[in-house]
Amino acid sequence: MKKDIHCAERWYGTQYGGTIMNPKLLSKDSIVYSFGIGEDISFDLDVIRTHDCKVYGFDPTPKSIKWVESQETPPNFLFYEWGISDKTGEVDFFLPKNTEHVSGSLSNQSNIDLSNKVTVQVKTLKDIMNELNHTSISVLKIDIEGSEYEVIDEFLSNESIPIIPQLLIEYHGRFFPDGIQKTKDSITKLKAIGYKIFAVSNNFVGVSLIHESSL
Repeated sequence: MKKDIHCAERWYGTQYGGTIMNPKLLSKDSIVYSFGIGEDISFDLDVIRTHDCKVYGFDPTPKSIKWVESQETPPNFLFYEWGISDKTGEVDFFLPKNTEHVSGSLSNQSNIDLSNKVTVQVKTLKDIMNELNHTSISVLKIDIEGSEYEVIDEFLSNESIPIIPQLLIEYHGRFFPDGIQKTKDSITKLKAIGYKIFAVSNNFVGVSLIHESSL
């Protein structure tokens, strides 16, 4: 996976929980959505410290919810116990096979235990924006353990969602037999509507994209 363009970039957060953004596109008025909190809000806190904007964190995982509740977080970090999906409603959420891990998934993938599940609330991106009274957002960060493919397809198909300047996506193709192709297809769809890759993580799973209208 290669960069399409070169622009300003900065790493936010720890090596484990962080990713790369273009800092020049953020201000105190920016709205950042961060899906898949787990037990690491280093990215979210770094964004808040640097830009003084609001970061909305989302994770329906019981272990993550308990962990976030135990933290002292700044007023600009707002947490919701929802997952993002290609539909809105209550669904089965599968917990990880390794009980030491935190991240579950809506998808039937290799890291989850199909016999260990909880019921969680999920919403589409548009329904979340409507509920939070946001007509647009500045950044969409998703680390959702294999469910990113369906989520991306859903919001790309919804013409009522304004273009999001930056997408920060962790692809989990390694969880699926056809994962390499799934990731290639997803990126092809994003490029077709004007997104360009400006950063790729060292392990090639984190991809940062910017829309051409923001360049």
